[in-house]
Formats: sequence, structure tokens, C-alpha cells
Amino acid sequence: MKVLVAVKRVVDYNVKVRVKADETGVDLANVKMSMNPFCEIAVEEAVRLKEKGVASEIVVVTIGPKEAQEQLRTALALGADRAILVETAEEVGSLGVAKVLKAVVEKEQPGLVILGKQSIDSDNNQTGQMLGALTGMPQGTFASKVEVAGDRVNVTREIDGGLQTVALNLPAIVTTDLRLNEPRYASLPNIMKAKKKPLDVQTADALGVALTSTVKTVKVTPPPTRQAGIKVKTVAELVEKLKNEAKVI
Repeated sequence: MKVLVAVKRVVDYNVKVRVKADETGVDLANVKMSMNPFCEIAVEEAVRLKEKGVASEIVVVTIGPKEAQEQLRTALALGADRAILVETAEEVGSLGVAKVLKAVVEKEQPGLVILGKQSIDSDNNQTGQMLGALTGMPQGTFASKVEVAGDRVNVTREIDGGLQTVALNLPAIVTTDLRLNEPRYASLPNIMKAKKKPLDVQTADALGVALTSTVKTVKVTPPPTRQAGIKVKTVAELVEKLKNEAKVI
């Protein structure tokens, strides 16, 4: 079975994000970029399926600038077999990404598609669900456990009420949650081997997809600075401040 894994290039989670002075977006100048943490979990799950003999080939795909090849090489070092970069300088929204992935799915015909449930930059949590709608494939979102059995995949989902297990007919789409697995680190020998693995660069036009977005970012602003806390001497003073200043009671 072929497994297709979608990954995204994002600002490293250890970096303190800065907003541009003109509030048009996030300042990416000289900022460390890395693979989205949820995408790392997706890659790890695909590699584990291959180690179990369930998956025969792992293909990773991303949509982004030329520099996104770095994240694809990381995925190849972690165990993927080949990579596809749909190169674009535009900022692509969730629907645009889903349309590109639909074209890649139609071309590659994977038995299973694995995505991170969301990216840590836009935090939309939409692409997997949109891809399911566009392809008509069954989907299991927020997965904390994935088991492939024959022509089905059983996905344990994290929901508000606890855990829910759904059985999906393959081919299917799975989006990963944090507790699905612990991603491994790429070893130096595998990093060197990844440089020789195939990486195909394509364009959205070649796939027949228009990336024109219907969503426009009006303004990006940092969260308000938190005010310092204060100490009160009595319970009566606390109640008074909660009532008259904080206005929460």
C-alpha cells in the first residue's frame, strides 16, 4: 500500500513570532523554519506502518517555496521514499492546499493519506476535512491510534467525550493528533541518504489547479501585553476589585 503524507513548512515552534511593522503578516526574515510538529507525527506514523509491512511506499508532498525542499529532505531522512514539491511563492489557504492534494491523490492513487490535524501557524484545522470532501474519501480526524486491517483502517479519535473508534474503508484520510506517536530523530546516515532520494518539483498549473485565494488577510496583530498582577491584603479587597475593576462578578 502506498501512503501519501502531506507536510508543511512553518516557523519553528521554539521561535518567538514577530509581527511586521505594517501588520501585513509575520516577519520571516532570518527566522528558523521547520516541519510542522503535527506533520512530523504524520510522517512517523507512515514510517511505522512501513516497518510493520503494511505500507510499501511513502510519498511526502508539500506546497510552498523552493526552500520547502529542506522539510521534504527531513521527511526523507525520517524514512519516506520520495518527495513532491508543488512550488509556489503565493500564500496558499486551506482550500488551495486541499485542491492541490486532491490532484496529487488522483495522480499517485495512495491507499492512505495522512496529514497533521492542523499547522501551528494558521491553526485552521481544515485541510484534511476539505480534502475528504473534494475526494469523497472517508476520513478519521484527530487520530490517537491507527490500525490497518485488510481493506480497512481503524482510527481511534480524540473527541470531547473521550475516545471514538471509526472503521474506514481504504483508501482513506487520517489527520493526526499529538498522542498518536513520538516522532523519531533523523540519524546522520539517513540524512546523507536522503540527499539521493528522488524529489520531484511541480507547479500547481501543471496539476491543473488554480491557487487564487478567496480569503484575504486584513491585518495581523500581536496579542495584547498582559498586565502585571497585584497582591491584595484581604478577601474583601479581592472581591471589590473583581467586582468593580475586573467586572467578573
